[in-house]
Amino acid sequence: MPLPVQAALASWSPAVLLTSATILFALIYVRGWWRLHVTSPSVIPAWRAGSFLLGVFMIWLALGSPLAVFDEQLLTVHMIQHLLLMTLAPPLLWLGAPVMPVLHGLPKSFVQSVVSPFFRWAPLQRAGHILAQPLVCWIAATGTLVCWHVPAAFTLALRSEPWHVVEHTCFLFAGFLFWWPVVRPWPSAAKVPQWSILLYLFLATLPCDILAGFLMFSDRVAYRAYLFAPRSFDISVLADQQFAAALMWTCVTIVYLIAAAILTNRLLSQSNSHIDVAVEEDFPGRTTAWAKRFP
Repeated sequence: MPLPVQAALASWSPAVLLTSATILFALIYVRGWWRLHVTSPSVIPAWRAGSFLLGVFMIWLALGSPLAVFDEQLLTVHMIQHLLLMTLAPPLLWLGAPVMPVLHGLPKSFVQSVVSPFFRWAPLQRAGHILAQPLVCWIAATGTLVCWHVPAAFTLALRSEPWHVVEHTCFLFAGFLFWWPVVRPWPSAAKVPQWSILLYLFLATLPCDILAGFLMFSDRVAYRAYLFAPRSFDISVLADQQFAAALMWTCVTIVYLIAAAILTNRLLSQSNSHIDVAVEEDFPGRTTAWAKRFP
């Protein structure tokens, strides 16, 4: 391992507060999930619990691991953090159906005295209803992506630790909002037809493609703060920028395509089931007879 890399890693100190919070949150979820699993194993399958824990780990990887040591040296590392916080961790956490396990994992008295009144609070419910609208979610995610990649805002986050925390918080919160209409975790209700989410995902790729294309094909360094940053790797600032752009474009495209493929398969399955029901209603008994003739 090169000496500059060793020196950078040696300067890393564990984020005790963040690490403790992620471990506690994971334990609360696992405790609640196990309680539900014992009484009704099919309520939340084990793969959902695994998805949730992987999402929690990705948040820690982005913010509390040694990866954070190099985000001020390489734009690629900074981009990895953004992708973990906005593109990968939120859908994994939502797929874990976190509401029921967390509520069952917390002390019952705390849920009854604090959590339930808080979520029944009328202003919070109104705000949640507004934020759950797909258009609001799309605008929040796109606005966060574009605004924080403006060179002035990006440089501010690099040079100021409080603003760096604000930046990462914005990406994580925007990621949760963006993936809410796509995953629709319980207890969310469908706000729009499911086919429209395919358009939602397609339109979300456009700002990413434009930003990635600008960073990849530009012959100038967009974020000049990296020109004066200490470097532990033998890679030019411009090449680092191009690699970060390629990583962003590839990761976002693949993740959105996977989500679109799953939604398309679900739509086709629903369509086929509706056709089967209609055929059975129009020609009772014939569906079974054909199934016996052509197993």
